[in-house]
Amino acid sequence: MRITCPNCGQRDLREFTYMGHAVALNRPAADADLAQWDDYLHNRDNPAGPTDELWYHGAGCTAWLKVRRDTVTHVISDAWLVMPPSKGVK
Repeated sequence: MRITCPNCGQRDLREFTYMGHAVALNRPAADADLAQWDDYLHNRDNPAGPTDELWYHGAGCTAWLKVRRDTVTHVISDAWLVMPPSKGVK
């Protein structure tokens, strides 16, 4: 699988680290019951089809990307820069 980094161009998957789904999680209140905390910590949606994911280009420009990938076919349709590369990295 290849990911097109907005900074570096098309790169092999091995240059990136998958960091999870790019969705906001609703953290329970500090005094929430154990069932709410259990659900927050352990249960995630597992959609079939196009999904937005976070990827870190650690072996490249060190940028964070939001990647749209189809979880059925693994086809990547787009990638956006979420956070620019770390300072001092070219």
